[in-house]
Amino acid sequence: MTTSDLMVRAANVHKHFGSLQVLKGVDLEVGRGEVVCLIGASGSGKSTLLRCINHLEKLDGGRIWVDDNVVGYELRNKTLHEKNYSEICKDRTQTGMVFQQFNLFGHMTVLENIMLAPKTVLRKRTAEVKPRALALLEQVGLADKANAYPRQLSGGQQQRVAIARALCMDPKLMLFDEPTSALDPELVGEVLKVMRDLAASGMTMIVVTHEMGFAREVADRVVFMHGGQIVEQGPAAELLENPKHERTQAFLAAVH
Repeated sequence: MTTSDLMVRAANVHKHFGSLQVLKGVDLEVGRGEVVCLIGASGSGKSTLLRCINHLEKLDGGRIWVDDNVVGYELRNKTLHEKNYSEICKDRTQTGMVFQQFNLFGHMTVLENIMLAPKTVLRKRTAEVKPRALALLEQVGLADKANAYPRQLSGGQQQRVAIARALCMDPKLMLFDEPTSALDPELVGEVLKVMRDLAASGMTMIVVTHEMGFAREVADRVVFMHGGQIVEQGPAAELLENPKHERTQAFLAAVH
């Protein structure tokens, strides 16, 4: 892919926490409109890579570009300097992120949760944001929950609200960090349906997941990580059904 075809480009990304090396020179490219699923055992670096893409974690080496802009840093006098907080926040408006935990504000209604970021970060008026927020609630199947509070919703419903909240910023890229891992099994399907619909709409998505069925059905490409590195990647069906690397084979055998 040419640079113009890419939504995300990570080059030689390193990240450590103290003496623990979590990412060890990761290179990854994600095209516009592509759905990429990151798989691998816990501790392999998947979630850390996702957080680096949104500059929730600072890099210790390498660079990441989103839509051809360097994430978190700018070049001054041939040296990279971290952007100030307001510039980082501005960059983050282009990327929506959905976490394992829903992180909704319990004292706000569902509608207020969804409208909060556009109003506070983008300085939009309620009259401007509300129609979009209501349309997103319809999209995630919760049109009747606008005035409910998070405590009145199931986990699956709360996660769908969290997805609508991220989409209300009209991001170019959506990051999902194991969005179903905190849900009861019977609630997983309703969240995955929303994600399937979002993928079908052409949204660029990077998804950290243990849901192999979802990865097989929705992902354009699956990336297997182990020990802070990308060990193998390829078209979803090909990698999941016929992995080449012994680490990938062992992981998928254990999952199945």
